[in-house]
Amino acid sequence: MSTAIEVEGLAREFRGGIRAVDGVDLSVAEGEIYGFLGPNGAGKSTTVRILATLLRPTGGWARVAGHDVVGEAAAVRRAIGVALQDAAIDPYMTGRELLRLQAVLHGIDRAGGRARANELLERVGLQGAADRRVKTYSGGMRRRLDLALALVHAPRVLFLDEPTTGLDPISRLTLWDEVRRLNRESGTTVFLTTQYLEEADKLAARVAIIDDGRIVAEGTPETLKAEVGDPTLRVSLADETDLDAAMEAVRAFGHPVAGARPGELTLRLPGGAAAVADAVRALDEADVGITGLDLTQPSLDDVFVAKTGRHLEGGDAPPGEGALAGKE
Repeated sequence: MSTAIEVEGLAREFRGGIRAVDGVDLSVAEGEIYGFLGPNGAGKSTTVRILATLLRPTGGWARVAGHDVVGEAAAVRRAIGVALQDAAIDPYMTGRELLRLQAVLHGIDRAGGRARANELLERVGLQGAADRRVKTYSGGMRRRLDLALALVHAPRVLFLDEPTTGLDPISRLTLWDEVRRLNRESGTTVFLTTQYLEEADKLAARVAIIDDGRIVAEGTPETLKAEVGDPTLRVSLADETDLDAAMEAVRAFGHPVAGARPGELTLRLPGGAAAVADAVRALDEADVGITGLDLTQPSLDDVFVAKTGRHLEGGDAPPGEGALAGKE
């Protein structure tokens, strides 16, 4: 499989010795959704701006769609679409006008621009608002328009910089669905920065966690979570006096301990979901009645804690809530 993004030793230092990106290495395959996860100030947006040719690196190199981001910046720009957090959109133009203008800027003729605008308005569900001024759009509608504008020229690589920040849950899910559909139907490579754990977990085939300008972990969400611990099975017993018998019955499947509540058993389960049926069968054979089961997987926040020693603040909060204040 060919590579859409290659980065080695990438660095960006600002005046005062502030090193926002500090030796980042990564590789993204064509057609992949790649999640770049970290708190505000970690270096996510700076990395995206370098890859989108909006900032020059002060160290290392990067290639996007086969082109060097410094020496072949114009070729990179023709191959990518970018939806940044702080995209400037004229509030007095309509969605349709903005899409047609974007088409002109990309050298698409008038007829082609009209057709492409109509196609994208339908794709992102803005047909009914196409001729309204953007200042009347909700936050979710503006983000969907941002996405449509980034897709006008059918880019090979799409950069989405925290696309759901500040959105309500419904708008957030709608945008997720569109990103999945775009990737599935068009094979577009998506580089997604986010501070939301669920977003990275649900959308990305692979995730890199960045903190203080350095990548501290990379892999599939499942692999990263498996590295930090086993799934936990919580069993609620019908009779709390059966706790000792229950612990003995499931000892072969993991390390059982008494739960936080009376009549509850907690079992670290290396076999994961596949071992649940055997554990339940062992309890039944020991004549231990149960009233509930709950299998909990390690989370990406557990990964972040293991790699950095702290929680990703706001990482699992609804968009617009709990996010770190800070400069990217």
